[in-house]
Amino acid sequence: MSANGQNRHTRTNRLARKLAVAGTGAAVLALPLIGATTASAATPAAATAATTAATTYPDNLDGWIRESLDIMAQHGIPGTYEGIHRNIMRESSGNPLAINNWDINAINGTPSKGLLQVIDPTFQAYHVEGTSWDPYDPVANITAACNYAADRYGSMDNVFSAY
Repeated sequence: MSANGQNRHTRTNRLARKLAVAGTGAAVLALPLIGATTASAATPAAATAATTAATTYPDNLDGWIRESLDIMAQHGIPGTYEGIHRNIMRESSGNPLAINNWDINAINGTPSKGLLQVIDPTFQAYHVEGTSWDPYDPVANITAACNYAADRYGSMDNVFSAY
């Protein structure tokens, strides 16, 4: 390839990188301008962003766990569906409004709440950005509890009894 062809290719790649930094919308608008090779590389990223934005979850235990797992992945919090589900079933039988009014936490004025029976100070300390501040919110409760379990035990998967 001639020096002119190499230089044009370098300028095209530089333009593509600048457009990518400017945002997916700008890159999509510029795709016809920068050639098919770069366009095919940019298209999957745009499709992935559109798919992620359109993800909806059912308003049930399965959906709450799946949404929590997606948020956990974004924040580097480990855990699996099976580990979370196992602990939810032991702690609350899947009831997001469960509250323990009889154990030592309740006696001390801080009852355990929600799907994974988190006390308020723990929920507040391990709350994950982007979730509700309501400890009864299923996704917020799961995500905060998994964040706590990751800090204390390495993962919710390592929890097999009250924690």
